[in-house]
Amino acid sequence: MSDRIYPRSPRESMCGWLHLPRYIDKIRLHLAGQLHPDYQPNLGKGFDSAWLKAAGLTHEQFVEVVKNTIIDAQVADWVLRNVKRSDAEKKAHAAGMLDTLKPGDAEGQARLKMRKEKAGMPHRDDIQTFVDFIDADEKRL
Repeated sequence: MSDRIYPRSPRESMCGWLHLPRYIDKIRLHLAGQLHPDYQPNLGKGFDSAWLKAAGLTHEQFVEVVKNTIIDAQVADWVLRNVKRSDAEKKAHAAGMLDTLKPGDAEGQARLKMRKEKAGMPHRDDIQTFVDFIDADEKRL
């Protein structure tokens, strides 16, 4: 049995934002000292950073928001009050996450292939994006 607590899927959304529930989970786990070491180097980076950029926030600002709340609904209320983005902007962010590998992106394809091989999933042709990889690696796909 693993001691790893997986954050929610990057496909889950809150307030129209893809990945936000996962980022909240990662912050809460970090604050509780339970974020698995594999996640720590990228906390606030990668998809977290993409959400922060789209929302116009810094990692430190959002950690404070999460730290000062008890339940997700409080975070959602804060986001709805303080992060004013159109539905089109939220959809563009989601598309950017779900379509991270563009045709001809040799570097991205090579990185995904390497990650699949390291995780023992080189045969998984259904894993086409990094979101797919995360869900497969965390046993959801």
